[in-house]
Amino acid sequence: MKKIGIIGGLSAESTIEYYKIIVREYNKIMGDSSSPLLVIDSLDLEELRSLAEEDKWEEVFKIIYQSVKDLEKVRVELIILATNTIHKIFDKLKKKAKVPMISIMDATAEAIKKQNIKKVGLLGTIFTMQSDFYQNAFLKHNLEIIVPDQEDQEFVNKVIWEELTYHILKPESKKCYLEVIERLREKGAEGIILGCTEIPLLIQQEDTQIPIFDTTSLHALAALNFALSP
Repeated sequence: MKKIGIIGGLSAESTIEYYKIIVREYNKIMGDSSSPLLVIDSLDLEELRSLAEEDKWEEVFKIIYQSVKDLEKVRVELIILATNTIHKIFDKLKKKAKVPMISIMDATAEAIKKQNIKKVGLLGTIFTMQSDFYQNAFLKHNLEIIVPDQEDQEFVNKVIWEELTYHILKPESKKCYLEVIERLREKGAEGIILGCTEIPLLIQQEDTQIPIFDTTSLHALAALNFALSP
């Protein structure tokens, strides 16, 4: 298989999930005690969060691109960013990288299209919900994205940063997230993107009848499929 490089730590909780998903699925496929070739470069979430909030995206790019180069030095053969928000600079990174990079948006869009869904609600950090990089990526797939209202966005964002990044899973937060999802369904959403890699820690498909698209799992499995391809 091809060696996978993961730019992680953004947060550590979701990076752990990426690792577990890839390892467990690979072991199911290969059997015995097999495990995949994989390298994680774990970065400082607080540093990158602060830069993003200050709109210093050129500085963010420099840090992430250095991680790409560091992973290339240890001979990874594909790279993924284990986070949604930093995908704002994905296209620029992909052009500079010497190895293939797999987009979380494309992996998610392909899964949505398989269910013949055209309009999806997006949950994520407030930056992800208010930026246009997800919308622009989905336009290529002829998919429409809607987001919660401002009050709901602020609540979703608060739970991500104050709870989920520390693996604090509160039943009351789950209840409120499901209420946000229901309001998106009422606005016409046919499915919901869990567009922050920590949200699947709190919300799973069995919690709601509307189709849920877990970006963490979809992205991790897309990376593994590519790593196993000829």
